Amino acid sequence: MKKPITVLVVDDHEMVRKGIVSYLETEDDIEVLGEAENGLQAVAFCQDGKPDVILMDLLMDGMGGVEATRIIKEQIPTTNIIILTSFIDEKQIFPALEAGALSYLLKTARAEHIADAIRMAIKGEAVIEPKVASRMLNRMRTQAQPAPPHHSLTKRELEILLLIGDGKTNQEIASILFIGIKTVKTHVSNILSKLGVEDRTLAAIYVHKNKLL
Repeated sequence: MKKPITVLVVDDHEMVRKGIVSYLETEDDIEVLGEAENGLQAVAFCQDGKPDVILMDLLMDGMGGVEATRIIKEQIPTTNIIILTSFIDEKQIFPALEAGALSYLLKTARAEHIADAIRMAIKGEAVIEPKVASRMLNRMRTQAQPAPPHHSLTKRELEILLLIGDGKTNQEIASILFIGIKTVKTHVSNILSKLGVEDRTLAAIYVHKNKLL
């Protein structure tokens, strides 16, 4: 007979925890090794129990799920952790996944879905709540977008760029900023280089195109 998947259920709400345990105990291929009501208890349990999979809540007294996940994954890399929570706040999602959680489910998930996620975890396959997956994709798209060239300008260079966009000459810029004309010319040269444009006219167009004024 195939060895059952051993599971630890971690949740600070006893009724939720007991409900999950009661269902999992009806599954022939899943064995509940134990329960914990916070991260500290989960870490202590794993020092001896070493479950295959952990169902981990996030917000708990003493030690939350993110810190517990980080510690457990450092100590037992082979244990796969499934976050089971009520929260889809990005402040919870990304720290949990970065700490080493494999999957992220909401407590509104059907019991059968949770059991299937446990079976998939053994294979190293992640299950992500659709709403969470959407937020992950949005974050990836945002991170993939390169910063516009003017973000590389210093504060002084940006000031001068805006004055160029306002049609000011080098002499006028020097007077407004109380700096030498040679200093202005040096800054302008650096600005053109960083923006990848050939002259002041194109720099001014860049300002208006990017609505910097």
